[in-house]
Formats: sequence, structure tokens, C-alpha cells
Amino acid sequence: MTGGDFGQTVRAALKARGVSIRAAARELVYDHAYLSRVLAGKQLPSPQLAEALDHLLDAGGELVALAAGLAEDSGDRVAHAIAHPTRIDGRAVEALGDVLAVQRRLDDTLGPSPLIGPVEAQTATLLGLLKESRGPHRDTLAEVAAESVQFTGWLYASTRQDAKAVKRLAEAEELADEVGSGTLAAQALNFRGYVARRQGNSRGMVRWFSAAYYTPGASAPQRMGDAAQVAQGLGELGQTDAARRLLDEAMGLSDAAQDRPPGTAYWLTPNFQRLNLGLANLGLKAYADAADHIRAGLAGLPADQQRAPWTKEHRDALAKAEAHC
Repeated sequence: MTGGDFGQTVRAALKARGVSIRAAARELVYDHAYLSRVLAGKQLPSPQLAEALDHLLDAGGELVALAAGLAEDSGDRVAHAIAHPTRIDGRAVEALGDVLAVQRRLDDTLGPSPLIGPVEAQTATLLGLLKESRGPHRDTLAEVAAESVQFTGWLYASTRQDAKAVKRLAEAEELADEVGSGTLAAQALNFRGYVARRQGNSRGMVRWFSAAYYTPGASAPQRMGDAAQVAQGLGELGQTDAARRLLDEAMGLSDAAQDRPPGTAYWLTPNFQRLNLGLANLGLKAYADAADHIRAGLAGLPADQQRAPWTKEHRDALAKAEAHC
């Protein structure tokens, strides 16, 4: 991420909240001209400004982390890598991965819309580097690129730009297969299932979540969530026996799923799995169980995810379950 990407992210987040740059400068007690230069990418943010913007936007420390990355030598390393892609080094790949990790966390706090532009730019940079890179760090770079493409697909999916989401997720699946990463491939397929669920396509849910569930190399937390979401789709299709069998398989993975989830699916904690189990029970019209799981899952989310836009789906599901209890 560059200073321009940082500024673009903050500008989009301010716009989403209906706050002008002038109003933000007044609220933060910063010179309007200085803030404008930073948000235009003409000047790097100071640590103090980054902290003030982070607090204003409830970004949970992620804008501070981004600004710190810009101030360190990682920016120079990435710039050197872009200029000399065939000689990319391990620390430059690590820096690119760190930026991606922060962007993914920002989705939980700022929401997807402010991130689409910067993440698309970052993804284009990664794919360009991957095309030209050689040597021992190429496989690691390919994993970062695959996750970035996948994350771009998620951002489009969560803003209901479904055609763009499907295109990016198909690309992510191919890249994951190229590097032999079951976790990345399974997550790309899982997001295809998410697109189908948002479209109300229960058959598509079963197809894509099943593909994710049976992907070799998928982690136990991923497989547990996928099995539950297959059960949801089967329940909505009226295939109750098959749905209950998959729900039992999901529950059978609960002990193994206690392990730390892979970074590409960091949110798959035991509390988040309660949300998946809740949706599965909702698909089976087991409303009381659905409400219990979803209520507990939402309450157990970490602070930076409590108000994440993606939780609206679960809050709506909880309201529906409670209305039938």
C-alpha cells in the first residue's frame, strides 16, 4: 500500500460516513490543507494523524498499522521489488503479505466499500510481480497474490457486485491450485457459496460449499463451517435427512476445529462457528436452536468484528429465528 492508497481508503471511509475532509479536519483539530495533502497521497501521515483518523473511523488500530508500514523500509522494499520483479526478496513478499493482512482486518471495521480501490490496485501490483518474478520466493508471492485476488472477490461479493466477485474468485481458485494450497482453494469456493446464499440460491450453496468441504488440504475449521453451510442449503431445499447428516458431520469436526484457523480464514473461531450452526438450523426450521447459536455467536465475536457489515446477515437471521420461536 502506498500513501495514495492510504488516502483513498480514508477518503472513502469518510464519504461512507457522510463526513467531509474539512469536517474531519475540524473534528481532529488538524490543518485542513495538511489533511488534504495526506488524503491526496502527496504526504505520508504522521503517527499522530494516523491514530486520530483511526479513532475517528473506529478502525481498531488498523489505520495506525498501515501508517506504520508506510513509514518503515517496507515501502522501499516493495518499490524495489516492483522495479526489479525478477529479483524479489523474502522481506518484500512479507511486507506485501503484511499489508494484505491489515487490509483484511480493515474490512471488519471500515466495511468493504472503502477498500475496493486500494485492494484492486494492490492485487494488480501482486499479479504483475508474479508474472515477472523468478527464484525461491515466487511460490510465497503466489500465495499472497492468490489471497489478494480472493479478498478482492470477497469485497465485490459483500457489496453485491456478484459478476465481478465470481470472476475474481475463479481466478483465486486457479492461483490456489497452482501453488497447491488447499486452504486458499477451499476459501475461494466458500466465497462462491456465500455469493449463492446472498442470491437466495440454495442449490448453488450446496454445490459450492460442498466443493469447499471436500477440497483436499482444507483445514478443520474451514470444513466445519462448510459442512454447516451445506446443511443450511439442503435444509432450505427440503432435504432434511441429508441436511441433518451434514450438520452432524459439522458437529463431529468441532474438536478439531478448535485449532487456530488459517490466516486466510482468520475469523473461523469457535464463536464464529456458532453463526454457521445457527444458519444451518435456520435452514432446517429449528428456530430455537438457530436463535441460541446465532445469539451466542454474535455475542462472542471480538470487538473489531462486532459492528462488521457482514454481521447484518446474521442479525437478520436471528430476528427471523426469534420471530418463529
